[in-house]
Amino acid sequence: MRFARKAGIDDAALCAAVGQIKRGLYAANLGGGVVKHRIARRGQGKSGGFRVLIVFEAGASAFFVHGFAKNEKGDIRRDELLALKKLASELLAYDDNAIARAVNSGALIEVFCDEKTIS
Repeated sequence: MRFARKAGIDDAALCAAVGQIKRGLYAANLGGGVVKHRIARRGQGKSGGFRVLIVFEAGASAFFVHGFAKNEKGDIRRDELLALKKLASELLAYDDNAIARAVNSGALIEVFCDEKTIS
């Protein structure tokens, strides 16, 4: 959330990103439930915007796990991708109770989209 706030990415942009991913519109499927998606900077296009890495499983939760500006970082390293895939396997195994505990502890922050939650 620190990245999203600093970059000026609001809940509506995060919700739109998940909607696009559900329709198969994303930059890359990195495997293991990790998807790279582009989010535009305000008033600009996606090409010069931000990259977010999202743990996603169709019909389940979406977890925003990392974000960066394209001009700050070219891509993630192999070791980072392996760590993200391990995190993805753990997050996607969470049931509703585990997600609720993580939200209550502050480990996860919920994003609300049309009265639905995106973790």
